[in-house]
Amino acid sequence: MRKYITEFIGTFFLVMTIGLVVIGGYANFAPIAIGSILMTMIFAGGHISGAHYNPAVTFAVLLRGRIKITEAVGYWIVQIIAGVIAAFVVNYFIPGEMPKAANPMADDARGLVAEALGTFALCYVVLNVATAKGTLGNMFYGLAIGFTVLAMAYAVGAISGGAFNPAVAVGISIMKLASWNVLWVYLVGCFGGAALAALVFRISNPEDK
Repeated sequence: MRKYITEFIGTFFLVMTIGLVVIGGYANFAPIAIGSILMTMIFAGGHISGAHYNPAVTFAVLLRGRIKITEAVGYWIVQIIAGVIAAFVVNYFIPGEMPKAANPMADDARGLVAEALGTFALCYVVLNVATAKGTLGNMFYGLAIGFTVLAMAYAVGAISGGAFNPAVAVGISIMKLASWNVLWVYLVGCFGGAALAALVFRISNPEDK
């Protein structure tokens, strides 16, 4: 149970931070806030649950062989619930119309590629700094993961919205920062990028079973 509570807390504060920063009018600085809260929550919960806070990361870790399917499903449920509740909290804090900074995805194809690349980078880093034998016991994993999200959000955020996380995608859809019509882009892109990262990890680390 403590793993699920940890996953809920981390995902909740991640999605809430995204909503409050973007809707609050600080979209240009959003990647800094998002990367920072992700980093701190990873350091806080990494020793308990692995600090995924992201169904795509959980999927990559599952394919990598470091979590069982039953536990992964539990993570996915908790992460999505946390994203939904966080979205309603944001709407409670800041009711009304969304700001013009919340632009719809202009092109589904480009958005799909952007989400896949961003999620690949995130999951590739997670698998190598938080699950690999070669980096076992390091103290930089949270910083590396948080900065990956920060960098990818600045790099492709204007193209896709920079979710890299299905729980975030559901949350921003509820907050009307993204259209429900493009939710499939986030789901396919995120899980596709995660699967590719897991494949690359297994090829690059054949001895790390």
